[in-house]
Order: sequence, then C-alpha cells, then structure tokens
Amino acid sequence: MAEPLRCADCGERFEPPASLRERYPGWTPKRCRRCHQRASGGASKGRRGGGEGAQTLAQVLERYTGGPDTGVFTDGSAIPNPGPGGWGAVYVVAGEIHDQAHGFEPETTNNRMELTALLAGTDLVPQGTPARIHTDSNLAVRTVNEWAAGWAANGWRRKRGPVENLDLVRPLYERLQARPELEVVWIQAHAGHRWNEYADALATAWARDEL
Repeated sequence: MAEPLRCADCGERFEPPASLRERYPGWTPKRCRRCHQRASGGASKGRRGGGEGAQTLAQVLERYTGGPDTGVFTDGSAIPNPGPGGWGAVYVVAGEIHDQAHGFEPETTNNRMELTALLAGTDLVPQGTPARIHTDSNLAVRTVNEWAAGWAANGWRRKRGPVENLDLVRPLYERLQARPELEVVWIQAHAGHRWNEYADALATAWARDEL
C-alpha cells in the first residue's frame, strides 16, 4: 500500500483511491477529497454549487435530454485555477456517441484545458466530415475565430505581448484552417444541454473514482 499523503490545507493524512493512482501514475494530489471539493466550491470551474461537478457520465445521461444532439462537445477546467485539471471531448451523431476522449494535467489552467479539449475534439471527427465543435468558452471561440488570424499574419505576435498558450492556440488554428469542414461554436454552459454536461463530466473525471 502506498504511503498516506498529508493534505496541504487541513494537514490530515489521506490515501488517494487506488483507481486514481492507477489512472494517473506519478501524480501526487495536494489535497484530500474534502478540501479539494471545498477549494473548488464543489464544482468544476467554480461555476455551480451543490456538487454537480461530481456527476458521472451515467448520471448526466439520465438527468439531461436537451440541447443539440449532433457534433463535438468539449470542456476543460482546473480546480482550483491554476491547479490540477482535465479536459473532455465527445463526438455525437443523432444522439449516439461515436467517439470520446479525456485527459488530465497535474498543473494547468482553465484556458489551457479548454484549448486542449478543442484540439482533441478535432481528432474525433473523420477527415472530410462536416461538424460543429461546441465549447462553452467564449474566449476559446473568439481566439480561433477572430484573433488568431491576425496573430498568424503578424508572425504569431500580439501588439501587447506574446500570445498566451501559443503552443495550443497555433496548432488548433492551423488544424482548423486545414479542415474547413469543422466549425467552432459557443454553447451556453450548464443550461441543461446534455452533451455539454457530458463533456464537463469527462473533464472532471480525474477527480472521481468512477467515470
């Protein structure tokens, strides 16, 4: 059995679930589950209460039915921000899941996870297949649809300094330019849209024992 860890917040010893250690080898959580949930407000991105961010995929599918049922749906978050975080992407056609992916970073930001989810989402769609890629990050939408073209024309520089998260922004923009059949669009967060909630559950899967 692994040596118990000491929570950076409350100071008490805790043992991360074996499933979490197996899923993310080499990662050492800094907080016990109780303090982690308190720091995040019981939710991903601090946007909601009541612990809804802990929903499993099965719970999402049981609870939500609204919203568009075709396209790619992505989400990403860090809890707290910056801090450990995850991303998720699901490709759905007429309400049926065709593919999905999710991942984890031990030290990241909300914005980096949103962009990573979009990058992963483009890989889920077969080449040449038209698809809308939904994200609830207005910043990510404006980045790839409005600002990136100017930065690219200027040698990937901004007037006010370097482009943030260039290692993600540039490949995402270039991939979208190479695949005009893909369109990045905004979707309202936590408004009962089934597949947006599903992507959120994928993005926060790292903080649960059950996917």
